[in-house]
Amino acid sequence: MNQTVSSEDNPFLAMQARLDLAAEKLGLEPNIVAILRTCEREIRISMPVVMDDGSVQVFEGYRVQHSTSRGPAKGGLRFAPNVNRDEVRALAAWMTWKCAVVNVPFGGGKGGVICDPFKMSKGELERVTRRYVAGIMDLLGPDRDVPAPDMGTDGQVMAWFMDTYSMHARSYLPAIVTGKPISLGGSLGRIEATGRGVMLCTREALRHLGMKASSCTAAVQGAGNVGLISAMQLASIGVKVIAISDVHGGLINEKGLDLAAIAAHLQRHRRLDGYEGGTRISNAEILELPVDILVPAATENVITSQNAPNIKARILTEGANGPCTANADRILDEKGVFVIPDILANAGGVTVSYFEWVQDRMAFFWTQKEVEERMEHIMVDSFAAVVDMAKRFGVSNRIAAYMLGVNRVAETTRMRGIYA
Repeated sequence: MNQTVSSEDNPFLAMQARLDLAAEKLGLEPNIVAILRTCEREIRISMPVVMDDGSVQVFEGYRVQHSTSRGPAKGGLRFAPNVNRDEVRALAAWMTWKCAVVNVPFGGGKGGVICDPFKMSKGELERVTRRYVAGIMDLLGPDRDVPAPDMGTDGQVMAWFMDTYSMHARSYLPAIVTGKPISLGGSLGRIEATGRGVMLCTREALRHLGMKASSCTAAVQGAGNVGLISAMQLASIGVKVIAISDVHGGLINEKGLDLAAIAAHLQRHRRLDGYEGGTRISNAEILELPVDILVPAATENVITSQNAPNIKARILTEGANGPCTANADRILDEKGVFVIPDILANAGGVTVSYFEWVQDRMAFFWTQKEVEERMEHIMVDSFAAVVDMAKRFGVSNRIAAYMLGVNRVAETTRMRGIYA
C-alpha cells in the first residue's frame, strides 16, 4: 500500500497511511480496515457566547469518537485558534491506538474549540466551556466518552466541565472527565504523568541502545505541561537538558539549563521571554541541534520531509501528538534515528487518566507512589512489546506500535461483529 499522503500537513491522512501499512503487515481483512479507517461519530456545534464587553461571539466546536470497540471514548479537549476537523479526527484515532498500545480499556475520542484561550478572560473561558458541554451532552458519560485536558485547557476547565455535566445529570459524576483538581476527584500524579512517561520510554531506549543517561544531552521543544515536565524528568535521571522552547522561541545553554529557575520564570511570566539563563534560539533550530535526545513536545507536524534530513538526535521521543509527518518517517528510518512514537511515548497521560477514572468510580484513591509504580509497570511493558514487535516484523517502532494497537482494536471489532 502507498504510504504517501496527498497533503503532508493533514494529520488524519497521515494516520490512515500508517494504519494501512500496519494493517498490511498484519494481514488484516479489508472489511476490518475499512471500519478502523473511519470515525464512529462526529459532531460540530456552533456556540453563541456572551463576552465580557456584552457582545456575542459564535465559536465552533467539535467532538469526534473514532472507536468505542474497547471501551468508552477517551481523549482531550483542545482550545486553540487553529483547531480543525481533520486534526480532531486524527487526534481521536491516535487515542484509539494509544489506549490499545498500553492496553487500557478505552477507545479514542477528541474535542476541540476554535478560540484563543490566552486572549480570553477567565469568565469567558468558563462560559465557552459550559456552552460546549451543553452542546455535546448526548455523547458524554463515564461509560460513553470521558474527556481530559489538552492544549489550551487545564484542571480548572475540567472542573467546569464536570460541574456542567453533573448539573444537567442531577448527580455528582466526577468520572465524566479526567485531569481534574485533586479536590474534585483528580488523581495524584496526573499532572506529571505524560512527562514522566516520556522519561520512562527514553530511559528504556537508552538501556536498549546501551547509552548512559549521564553522558547524554537533550533538547525539548515545548515548555508547557508536557515539555517542561519531560525536561525535568529527564534531568532527574542524569540527562543534561541544554535547550527548551515555547511558542515564541527557545533557549540554549550548552552547560545545561536551570530547569527549576525556568519553571519559576514561566509561573510568573507564562513565556520564556526575559529569562537570562541561556541564549535565544528559534523553534526550527532547536529541532536540529546535535543532541542525543530530542523531545518534540509542542504540536503536530513540526518534523517534515523538509527538516527531517537535518535531525541529528539518536533518540527522538514524541511528547506531542503527531510531531512527525508520515513523509518524515522514511527519512528518519533511513538515518537510523530511534523514534519512540507518540502513541507509546506520551501514553503515560492516558494511563494515569485511566487510573483517575477507576478511582472515581470506586471512590477510593491511591497514593502518588502507587500511581507512579503502576504507570511505570505499564509503560515499561508496553515499550518492550513495541520493540519486540519491531524486531519480529522488521519494521520501525512507529509501525510496530501501530501494529500492536491496531491488532488489539481489530480483535475486539472482529469479536463484537457488525450490528445490522
